[in-house]
Amino acid sequence: MSDTGTYHLPKGSAGDGPYDLLVTPESAGWGHSGLRILTLAPGQTHTLATGDSEFLVLPLTGACTVVVNGDTFPLEGRTCVFDSVTDFAYLPPESEALISSTSGGTFALPSARTERGGLPARYGRKEEVPVELRGAGACSRQVNNYCLPGTFEAGQLLVCEVLTPGGNWSSYPPHKHDQARTDEHGDPVESELEEIYYFQVAGEGGFAYQRVYGTDERPIDVLAEVRSGDTVLIPHGWHGPSIAAPGYDLYYLNVMAGPGQDRAWLICDDPAHAWVRTTWDAQDVDDRLPFEGPDQR
Repeated sequence: MSDTGTYHLPKGSAGDGPYDLLVTPESAGWGHSGLRILTLAPGQTHTLATGDSEFLVLPLTGACTVVVNGDTFPLEGRTCVFDSVTDFAYLPPESEALISSTSGGTFALPSARTERGGLPARYGRKEEVPVELRGAGACSRQVNNYCLPGTFEAGQLLVCEVLTPGGNWSSYPPHKHDQARTDEHGDPVESELEEIYYFQVAGEGGFAYQRVYGTDERPIDVLAEVRSGDTVLIPHGWHGPSIAAPGYDLYYLNVMAGPGQDRAWLICDDPAHAWVRTTWDAQDVDDRLPFEGPDQR
């Protein structure tokens, strides 16, 4: 029986109040990961109380100013998600932030419930966001590593963006991170993380596909046709591929968090498809990467 209707949230189906999308741990049925998508009209403001969660303010389109805990962070933002990486702001738990935009825009607010405090509100410079070209051939994609271990300090929150040229596959080989496991030496090999995929697709009528499937012990079955503004929730199981239809470049924002106190992102490939990685050494990275603006599409 398909679980697509449970875990695929089409654009507009999970909005609430000021948010185009509102995913909380409660609404997702899990414990940590959340995402809000906020659109502000020119001159509009929004007050965000972080409560027991840490947040990023990550511009998707447009610029904004974030005032939090006595600090002011002007975010330059970007024209669109295919244009460039963006600067961003980190909001700690138990804070109140005022987000305002002179010209208007759309802003992602990824979040993670965390018991770790003590980190201050901070500004993330776009020049310091590591941009990685991953895979090769038809599996080539670009990963913008905003808030990961080793790139930006946080309590539990993990955030990155993946951009996939039209016709390519990403999130492939399928992988999972739904249990904390160690190898025979006691070294960690997999972490437990809930994940949210938020999609944008370039081009009028653009679409893509997202697959999620489980194990015999923890079944899940999702095959979703996704379009701009859609979201897929991944509580557990193998996820991938994310398939960009030819002619339509694909973007998705990944938000992850879990109960582990080490803030690790450790994945396990599906053994049936892990061999695909061995073919990449003989292939070139897609020359459409990296994305450098709308004219690249």
